[in-house]
Amino acid sequence: MTDDWNGWRAATERALYGPDGFFVREAPASHFRTSVHASPRYAAAVAELLRRVDTALGGPPELAFVDVGAGRGELLTGVLAATPAGLVERLRPVAVERAARPPGLDHRIEWTAEPPRRVTGLLFANEWLDNVPCEVAETDGDGAWRHVLVRASDGAERLGEPVTGEDLAWLRRWWPLEDQPEPGLRAEIGLPRDTAWHDAVRTVTDGLAVAVDYAHTRADRPLFGTLTAYRDGRTVRPVPDGSCDLTAHVALDACAAHAGGGTPRSQRDALRALGVDGRRPTQELALRDPAGYLRALSHAGEAAELLDPAGLGAHTWLLCPRGRLHDHDLLTPP
Repeated sequence: MTDDWNGWRAATERALYGPDGFFVREAPASHFRTSVHASPRYAAAVAELLRRVDTALGGPPELAFVDVGAGRGELLTGVLAATPAGLVERLRPVAVERAARPPGLDHRIEWTAEPPRRVTGLLFANEWLDNVPCEVAETDGDGAWRHVLVRASDGAERLGEPVTGEDLAWLRRWWPLEDQPEPGLRAEIGLPRDTAWHDAVRTVTDGLAVAVDYAHTRADRPLFGTLTAYRDGRTVRPVPDGSCDLTAHVALDACAAHAGGGTPRSQRDALRALGVDGRRPTQELALRDPAGYLRALSHAGEAAELLDPAGLGAHTWLLCPRGRLHDHDLLTPP
């Protein structure tokens, strides 16, 4: 941590992934709640998607499941538990994470800092792109985009040089201003995320790549950006000092275009198509099987949280089929 002024991309990179960075030091589940942590039904739904990928590929000798931004391996652990034994025997589970391998993780899970190449199977990135560092821009008094500089020690900001080159071209295409822009509008320049997703998708030779994140589109970009931070389960002021998670919603439409296409689906639609049902059990079940009723009620509550349009259900799934699955729709309801 220094008192130097830097762009948000460099400051975030150091704060999250530096030698003593937040994600190197901290377990994400200790600070914020994702779909993975909310319910094992999420891992079961991903396992069902993996099964459909396997079926569509004709049951290859080895099927990879690559979890990008794996945290401490929670999703991989859940998917292994929910996958049928016959498929598990052919499964290659890979965690892609910059933090060290956690102790006690299932020995079958590979741990690597970069996605493997020539993947046949499913690459899944749950709330990864929102933590890919990017620059923040703000309009000045003349309505022109300028880089926002930040001081790591306290999060103070000031405007830097005008945005130019590829960053400006990205803003003009994906985050356009009105004819008479006001001072103080903000944007996160998503080009590093576009590149990261393009590179991840290209590792899949045959199969499916999926990114899941809070997202926005060109038609509804937020006027003041979405940069925020979390610590101990609470929203806090973004300060790139390594003490908190730093995150911003993702322009998934730009990611899709950069990767050559993709189909966006709401998490509600995706999970429902994979068998997640938030309906309450019937009273008849309560009379016939009280214990079963309580289990079903608990499952319905977990499903409802995953499907909540004001919460986790507001996530967008971006599906990018590759190779032989180019024209497959793997989210057709059962």
